[in-house]
Amino acid sequence: MSKAFDAMKAQEEQLLCRTYARYPLAIVRGKGARLWDVNGKEYVDLLAGIAVTALGHCNDEVCAALVEQAQGLWHVSNLFYQEPQVELARLLLSTTHHGKAFFCNSGAEANEAAIKLARRYMRKVAQRDAWEIISLDGCFHGRTLATLAATGRENLSDGFTPLPEGFRHVPSENLAALEAAITPATAAVLVEVVQGEGGVVPLSGDWLRQVEALCRQRGVLFICDEVQAGFCRSGKFWAFQNYGLTPDIISTAKSLANGLPMGAMLATNEVAQGFALGSHATTFGGGALVSAVAAKVVEIMLRDKLAQRAEELGGRLKERLCAMQARLPNKIREVRGLGLMLGIELAIPGRPVWMELLERGYICNLSHDVTLRLLPPLTIDEDDLTAFAATLEDILRTDSGI
Repeated sequence: MSKAFDAMKAQEEQLLCRTYARYPLAIVRGKGARLWDVNGKEYVDLLAGIAVTALGHCNDEVCAALVEQAQGLWHVSNLFYQEPQVELARLLLSTTHHGKAFFCNSGAEANEAAIKLARRYMRKVAQRDAWEIISLDGCFHGRTLATLAATGRENLSDGFTPLPEGFRHVPSENLAALEAAITPATAAVLVEVVQGEGGVVPLSGDWLRQVEALCRQRGVLFICDEVQAGFCRSGKFWAFQNYGLTPDIISTAKSLANGLPMGAMLATNEVAQGFALGSHATTFGGGALVSAVAAKVVEIMLRDKLAQRAEELGGRLKERLCAMQARLPNKIREVRGLGLMLGIELAIPGRPVWMELLERGYICNLSHDVTLRLLPPLTIDEDDLTAFAATLEDILRTDSGI
């Protein structure tokens, strides 16, 4: 550590609420897949702000779009028509079967919008008094009170109870449990195709298709949370597209504006009828500045075929990691994921490995104390991924307390 780092840490601990377990780094600059700390040390970023800076840090085209829009219009609220918002909606909806968009500020807000729309559609359009949302064990849908209730993890809701009613949880990959949980009061089933915060756990395509079929059979809405897995990361523009699913509603955020706070909820034209004038709103959501940036992000992703790139690079990296697992079965328990969304579950304590990776200049996330979570920029050079794999294997082969 340095005096500059120690001074920043001391100021933060005095001034900010203690809600984050910080990494032992103070980052001051980023470009592409590189970050630099307050001491000038360079890192390969394999986390991308938790799947946010998908086009890399300070992408030149995105920066230009930001500057251009900043010199014209920032914010006027959703009381006005705004061309950047309309252009973003057009681009975003061109990637999917949905017909309507609602813009907000975060993934939790996108999930709140999805939950509210599902309930209101059932009551106002389908004319059914259905309000319950069923989600899965191991999921993560946000930290508002409602999305905490949908997530259902006691460690996250400690001290915040009572949580809102109307949420039920069932085990993943258990169709019988889900079928038993659906009642006339059920409005929707909410799933992540890949459970990101759960440790990068892809759900099986066969099971997900059975879930959707069950929802259709029982007249229940099917919602996919694409907050982390969306925007090309899984190898398709949306993770649900890997399995031919057609969810009624999806929620998304993270990569949408490459670092500016923005989320979206997309719905079919049928289900979007559940919202009416004044039924839902946000002051900042979809403002001109963030919409212009997000439109450029989507444009680049489509133009540069980043979903295909994620599938190819992620597939080759996964092959390397699986081969490493075969060589080191006592160190790596499982490698899983889709595209450039990968989890390496270790068979040994993860923190010493994660810390050594940081020391050697690689930033990734440690999930549940044993899983190294990789969410690199979709634009990362393959050489960086190859070098990471070699470094990880070297660390795992040492006996330095790991």
